[in-house]
This record gives sequence, structure tokens and C-alpha cells, in this order.
Amino acid sequence: MSDHYFTAEPASDAERRRIEVRLAGRTLEVEVAGGIFSPGGVDKGTRVLLEDVPAPPAGDLLDLGCGWGPLALTAALENPATTVWAVDVNRRALDLVRRNAAALGVADRVRACAPDEVPDDVTFAALWSNPPIRVGKAVLHDMLRHWLPRLTPGGGAPGGAWMVVQKNLGSDSLARWIDAELGLSTRRATSSQGFRVLHVTR
Repeated sequence: MSDHYFTAEPASDAERRRIEVRLAGRTLEVEVAGGIFSPGGVDKGTRVLLEDVPAPPAGDLLDLGCGWGPLALTAALENPATTVWAVDVNRRALDLVRRNAAALGVADRVRACAPDEVPDDVTFAALWSNPPIRVGKAVLHDMLRHWLPRLTPGGGAPGGAWMVVQKNLGSDSLARWIDAELGLSTRRATSSQGFRVLHVTR
């Protein structure tokens, strides 16, 4: 059976390789591996999000479904007052985030951990995510029920949740669900290349 990027312990080849990517306005070298999300570089959806999301705020920021770390690393590099919680169920992805953060000198502000390792009393000034839509609606909705209410109250950029979702994978219906089910304010921040960037605030 092939691995999914949301597999906790991928069985596929873990051989790491280094690639060049463009993050935080600079060309950087990072480590990637098979069995994680977008092992070839920064995927299109994440790039759309990074082009639109405002600079990260000071305080705690959640990167939900961090993969090898493009969002977490960008946030940490762009604002030295930001502490990033890079959360993923995939242990290989978390190891890569730690290695990449150390190589880029931001390991003290990037905390790569499984969802249940985030202390219950931590709230987030912002949430950045290219959420794992393919886990299915039930799992995705459970994730959002857990994390979105942990946003610090207050509206407007740069805080709140910034999520990128493909239009044909239900971005508009997800926005309606968040409004109706969670009672949070959701707006479409931008549309680009078949993706919507949603901004959710408490």
C-alpha cells in the first residue's frame, strides 16, 4: 500500500535530498524526502498562499499540516517575534521541519510537533495552512473544530486563519461550513490559479 502524506509513520524510502526553494524573498536550500506532502518543492497552493498572506504577527502562529515546512520557515524568517508551531501527523515531515529550521537558524522559534503535543493553553495570533483536504470532510472538519477556536479574538490582518483551498475541492463550501458550524467570520481574500485563500477571524 502506498503512503499518504498524512500517514503518521511512512513506510516509503526516507532518503533525504536537498533542493533549492524560494522562501521569504530569498533562495534557500532545504531537505525533503518521500512520504510527505509536496516533496518536490513548494506546491502551487502554498505558493498562492504565501503570495497573499500578510507578514506574520508577533506571538504564536500555527502552521497546520506543515509538511517539510515552507509556511513555518517563512513565518519564522520574516518575523523574529513570531513563534511557529509546525503541526503534522507525519513524523518524517516533523523531522524535516526541525532539520530545516536548524539549518536556517530559526530552530529556537519553530516547534515541530504532533497535534497532541501542543499545550492546551496555547492560543494563536494567526494560523497559516494548506489543509489536507484529501483526508476527507469528516477528518478535516474535526481538525478545524479543534484549531480554529484557538485563534486569538480580534479581526483583520495579519491575524486570523489564512488557508488555501482548491476551488474544485470545495473551498466555497468549506467557507460556508466554517461560518455556519463554527460561527466565525470567513471571507475570500483572493482567488488565483484555481485556488481560494480564505481568511477566518474570531
